[in-house]
Amino acid sequence: MKQQVMVLGLGLIGASLCRAINNPTIELFGWDYSSETCEIAREVGLVDQIASIERAPEMDIIILAVPVRSTLQYLQKLAKLSLKESVIVTDTGSTKNEVMELAKTLPFTFIGGHPMAGSHKSGVKAENPNLFEEAYYILTPPKGIKTNSLIKLLEPTRAKFVELEPESHDEIVGVLSHLPHIVAAGLVKMSDQLVLDYPRATQLAAGGFRDITRIASSDPQMWTDILLTNRSILLDLLHDWQKEITTIQESLIQEDQSAIYDFFSEAKHSRDHLPAKDRGVIPAFYDLYVDIPDTAGAIAEVMTLLSKADISIVNLKIQETREDIYGVLELSFKNQTDLEKGQSVIEEADFHCCRRS
Repeated sequence: MKQQVMVLGLGLIGASLCRAINNPTIELFGWDYSSETCEIAREVGLVDQIASIERAPEMDIIILAVPVRSTLQYLQKLAKLSLKESVIVTDTGSTKNEVMELAKTLPFTFIGGHPMAGSHKSGVKAENPNLFEEAYYILTPPKGIKTNSLIKLLEPTRAKFVELEPESHDEIVGVLSHLPHIVAAGLVKMSDQLVLDYPRATQLAAGGFRDITRIASSDPQMWTDILLTNRSILLDLLHDWQKEITTIQESLIQEDQSAIYDFFSEAKHSRDHLPAKDRGVIPAFYDLYVDIPDTAGAIAEVMTLLSKADISIVNLKIQETREDIYGVLELSFKNQTDLEKGQSVIEEADFHCCRRS
């Protein structure tokens, strides 16, 4: 008999999980609050059946691929249903403390989950079965609960599974993901006034500023949920961040050249020693920047090179922020392998490229 698996939430994460784990040994059920998303999932064969939470009592494993506060609501609904005694329920949310506290009161086994993967695209149409490959997939099981059967289901994602305490998870992602998203959003909001005073600032921001604030484009509802469910940790982190900024502010007021130098030198040293190839909390962006000379057909030539090498890209943009050349072509690839192959092909044709470092 096939294992019955349900995925509630068919956005990027839920849809990508469906595509990765679907195989003849399971019957896969899916649902999303968006009727349009459900229709797309049905049309492309993402799941075997579209079914709402009312079918949950039939399931062996239930995956909640929804924002954290929606997960809390779903868990309370599931607690009122007569689920199988052996059922395993898991989620994909970015915070774990609040969810795991609720899990202690539930009449079924809940294992917290957080696949540390994502994309600059969203929604069911962005589904990618390779999204989780080599990414860390954090699990936060209650004491004494084995994760073997859940990992077996998720093995086709080719993720790297790690078990953490909920508190440790939330503090780690608070520093490495949540606080950076707040800072990026704050910088973008600061730039809004700058654009009002200097309209050309928008054009200039298309380069490095746009890169370092890229994560500010994330889903506002998701990040509202994340902040509210990691509130106490983020309040402490924001306090520490304010202290750090106050320190460099005082160094600037005092014109303390040595302290300012140390501020940047220490940051450079730490950043330069971060793992270069491992996928971390914030999704990696596989971007390549190609200098495009002011000649007819240059962009078409680059795209033809990639096409002939059977290398696909997920996005492209033209940046016009440098004076010495006509423009910079920004190419986004699906993964590191395609990025490296694409760079090699383009450089062989005497185009200059550089990556995000």
